[in-house]
Amino acid sequence: MDGSGFVSWLYEPENQKHDLDESDVRIRPNPKGSRPRTKRRPNYDDLPKGMVLTVNLARYQVLTESGEITATLAKELRKQGAVVGDIVYLDGDLSGAKGSLARIVKIADRKTLLRRSSEDDSLNEQPIVANADQLAVVMASANPEPNIGLLDRYLASAFASGLDAILIMTKTDVKDPSEFLEDLQGLPISIFKTRSDDFNLSELKKQLADKKTVFVGYSGVGKSTLVNALTGTKLDTGDVNSVTGKGKHTSSAAKAIALDDGWLIDTPGVRTFGLGLIEKEDLLGAFEDIAEITTSCPRGCDHQSGTAGCALNEENQIPIARLNSFRRLLKVLEAEQWERK
Repeated sequence: MDGSGFVSWLYEPENQKHDLDESDVRIRPNPKGSRPRTKRRPNYDDLPKGMVLTVNLARYQVLTESGEITATLAKELRKQGAVVGDIVYLDGDLSGAKGSLARIVKIADRKTLLRRSSEDDSLNEQPIVANADQLAVVMASANPEPNIGLLDRYLASAFASGLDAILIMTKTDVKDPSEFLEDLQGLPISIFKTRSDDFNLSELKKQLADKKTVFVGYSGVGKSTLVNALTGTKLDTGDVNSVTGKGKHTSSAAKAIALDDGWLIDTPGVRTFGLGLIEKEDLLGAFEDIAEITTSCPRGCDHQSGTAGCALNEENQIPIARLNSFRRLLKVLEAEQWERK
């Protein structure tokens, strides 16, 4: 008997001849699923693990001990999301057969996370790669010209994420990059040079050995060509407009590619790299010698040369080139965040 039926029954004359008690009320059993949720959570630590190689339309290519499989995220992980480089725990069909689909039920703690903020919302985080060791910025010496502002953004993001940074200058046979590289003196980065007619990648390969390296670079700098030479893959390469120096974006999603003794993670060409989520304290983590001195600065100090009371303006052992480079990165970071407020 539902609620309306009970009311009708109650007001019938023959049913009002005695006092009502609990026997006159029928109690429904608890509906399915009404039991309180347990606070205990399943332990997935004994499940098979794998590394996310690429992500495409909510499908994840994951490398396991037995080979590559396709997986999707468990419902409770969809808000968090997984990115290339993540170590994940897997359940379901791990056969890798055509049409099979495993399930990612847990994402292991990340050692590092390279991220950027979106162009239209500085608080909207866009994770790019997890668990990388270093960031390789690819820039051309000419056609297109190197962009110091974008390089500073890449470096600031790398340092704030706990990644080492390297710079690869391509097309050095077209133009000598020495003048551009003068602005980088004092920064903790390794610099490699390649030519259009001879890559000579032996030293660069040593730098990539036993590491997970994220390659970034805007269109036309020759990143895809370089990745092909390092990995033996055949990523599409785009033509460069001889007038604008701009090329086509030739990759559309981050992808991890195995090297003989490491991993190269290729990323789509990007024209912007938002820093809205990075604080200056994060940047200081890459400059331990400078960070130690700034502990004597007044609260809210911007650490610039014209700031009264800044401890960096007192006599110290920091090379002036290194100090100037650090201050330039801070200015880029703070200027972008000011524009977004």
